Amino acid sequence: MWRETKNFYASEGRDGAYSPIESGRLGLDMKTLRFGCAVLGGTLALVLAAVSGCGRSNLPKSQMTPSTSGPLVQARDLALTPHPGDDRLDREIRELQKKIRSNQNTAANLDKLGWMYVLKARTAFDPGFFKQAEACAEVLKTEFPGGMEFLLLKGHVLQNLHHFKEAEPLARELVTQRGLPFDFGLLGDVLMEQGRLPEATAAYQKMIDMKPDMQGYARAAQMRWLKGNLQGAREAMRMAASASSARDPEGAAWAHTRLGFYEWQLGAIDEATMACETALALQKDYPPALLLEGRMFLAKRKSTEAIVVLKKAAEANPLPEYQWTLLEALLANNETSEARRVETALKLKGAAADPRTFALFLATHSENTNLAALLAEKELKERQDVFTYDALAWAQAASGNWIAAYSNSRKALAEGTRDARLLLHGAFIAAGSGHKDEAEQLLAEAGRFADLLLPSERKLLELLEKRAGDPQS
Repeated sequence: MWRETKNFYASEGRDGAYSPIESGRLGLDMKTLRFGCAVLGGTLALVLAAVSGCGRSNLPKSQMTPSTSGPLVQARDLALTPHPGDDRLDREIRELQKKIRSNQNTAANLDKLGWMYVLKARTAFDPGFFKQAEACAEVLKTEFPGGMEFLLLKGHVLQNLHHFKEAEPLARELVTQRGLPFDFGLLGDVLMEQGRLPEATAAYQKMIDMKPDMQGYARAAQMRWLKGNLQGAREAMRMAASASSARDPEGAAWAHTRLGFYEWQLGAIDEATMACETALALQKDYPPALLLEGRMFLAKRKSTEAIVVLKKAAEANPLPEYQWTLLEALLANNETSEARRVETALKLKGAAADPRTFALFLATHSENTNLAALLAEKELKERQDVFTYDALAWAQAASGNWIAAYSNSRKALAEGTRDARLLLHGAFIAAGSGHKDEAEQLLAEAGRFADLLLPSERKLLELLEKRAGDPQS
């Protein structure tokens, strides 16, 4: 099944020629794979749970009992807070807590409990569970010194909470001292979020060389997509979807949702719809899949259908991206009263929940542009990727700071990412900065992906196209 081919993370130009960028070479013969399905734009950063397999402890037996007499009471209490809920994961969490309280295989069960909290955070879309996972890591570090498990658990929590610079030294210690596939995966994740794509690529290549599976394929897909290789991204995500398992329904649903997005961007509407349906079959009312489905309805100008699914998505995961998309659907359907309610909720918590997306929202609507710029600048201190540069550039353009906006827009476009919003912003900023030829080129590229834009963004695209076609403008 496996054979030596091109480097898996090789960049692919638009002419289809591969250009290897690493020395290790591993690929997959697509003829041997059965495509197992019949997800959102640039703001969706790649965050995989790494639950399957990485939560198993491999501590030596000498470290299976505490070596300290006084545990971190606060962290232990947080980790063992009585847990409600009736689903299978809730019951597993309570059972692990019970075993830990009775000192049964404490180190291994603390590690497993931490990863159960990570999975709960992802399935419930509640970041509070990440703090409980972090508490498990702190207890492991203090009560069982010398083990490496707490580093991966804490590093993953920090990465999910967007503390990428704090997570990086933990990831580097892991790859230096242990070097397991998920260690390289964590390192690649925190480097990617900081915009350091060549280093992230090297880490991901090592990960997939050691363990070619869904986690590695999905990361490969994201890297290819960031570099503008849409066909290669779809190919890798098809591998990820095929390698996913119903035993990890959340991870499988995520892979199929992301595949759906790539299919949609490439114009394969039926395949995108099927991928969405597969994700929702794996994970009922899965918010990312509902969000993608709602966006696809909006692209077809079916705002009524979009509202139905987007309300479910935003209720389960009330982040700015979900609320903004629902707001656009409501406005498109002339439901102004409900739209005002959603907008109020978005403005109330948007800055804290997701400052980058909220900055984009404010700038798009020319509201409080100074706050938008401040939020983007703060985010940039931790996260120097193309989407954060775009958010800052967009806020600066809304404030009339064209010189700074153009400089940061160039950074946002530097990797060749073919994201509709990124391209639209780039075209608008280039035009406003007097770079007419560049603006027209970006505008044409954005037009190819117009359906991926929100209704208000499509109106801006149409306005720019009209101005570009008017010789008097």
